[in-house]
Amino acid sequence: MRSSIPNVARCHELSGPRVTRQNSGCGVLLLGPARSAVSGVSTHINQIFESPLAGAFRLSQFQVGREGRSENRAAMLVRIMTTPFAFAACLIKRRASLVHINTSFEPKGYWRDLAYLAVAKTLRRKVIYQVHGGASPADFFSGSSTLTAVLRRVLSWADAVVLLGSAEADQFRRFAPEAQVVQIPNAVPVYAADLSAARYLAEPKLKIGYLGRLEIEKGILDTVEAVRILRDRGIQVSLTIAGAGTALPQLRAVIAAADLEQSVRLVGVVSGAAKQQLWQQCHVLAFPSYQEGLPYAVLEAMSYGVVPVTTAVGSIPEVMQDQIHGLFVPPRDPVALADALERLNEDRAWLHQLAVAGRKRIVQRYSVARLAEDLKELYEKLV
Repeated sequence: MRSSIPNVARCHELSGPRVTRQNSGCGVLLLGPARSAVSGVSTHINQIFESPLAGAFRLSQFQVGREGRSENRAAMLVRIMTTPFAFAACLIKRRASLVHINTSFEPKGYWRDLAYLAVAKTLRRKVIYQVHGGASPADFFSGSSTLTAVLRRVLSWADAVVLLGSAEADQFRRFAPEAQVVQIPNAVPVYAADLSAARYLAEPKLKIGYLGRLEIEKGILDTVEAVRILRDRGIQVSLTIAGAGTALPQLRAVIAAADLEQSVRLVGVVSGAAKQQLWQQCHVLAFPSYQEGLPYAVLEAMSYGVVPVTTAVGSIPEVMQDQIHGLFVPPRDPVALADALERLNEDRAWLHQLAVAGRKRIVQRYSVARLAEDLKELYEKLV
């Protein structure tokens, strides 16, 4: 169905003979931001479209949210009011029997995606409700017993609630015992990477990287402050920041105020070969985020032999162990972050050891092949 209002909704089907010739009656409609957007959810959706699932199911996408759109406030309001109807039309047109909602547990996303859940269930479709981080369900509506009860009903309404880690899955099971909770961790493609000792020992300056959304809650300003602390200690490091987000203006101001233009580079959004090259040039990922689900930045870094220095939030402790695959630091503590980076800079042999262990961990447990098998099993069970 084509809307007469520009940019109200987008319903995309993955093109290509291997999709249109196979399982033509088994359609899966994925909900999430534009595939070109810079976000973990977009990465997840892209992985599904590019995985063997595209050969086993007829995949299509319905774009939700503002990410990847260019619209003014009036257009946004029109889209919000009309998009449930556009979603229903897309669901019918694509003949999808399964809806895979990808959401974050925050108020705006919750209320938006509740409408899609209601439409899908009204049309008698099976629904997977996948949560990519956010608040715990017990705290989500802590001030309202009525809304908390509604939330329990919403979670049990879905045919499967997918969580990224066991800690999150346990929280949701305790909160909504009737919900069908399933744990499926994120994954990343595993490419060739240089894990030779020379990569970590030969370079005198520790190379730190960050790839992702530029938001305050990612701890990106704490990372810049840690670099300033190291400089004042006489330790020279370099920091490359790739991404875009609302914190960019403040980030630029902080870098200029600290006179760190020679130590910190802002390279914008990178993808494809440019992103692979950037990972290969880094020794350490600085990721002192305040709140996470299972961030792709950590998984990608480890797959390239980049050692994470991060916080023990969300499902990160299930992926990496402190001092085995990387280092944990407290959130909102630039001094602790600087101390951890200094330790790795001084002991490059240990840095290399952590990198090798991290890469092995990803290959064994967090590859896209494993993700595709997990989702294939769930899709087949439901449809």
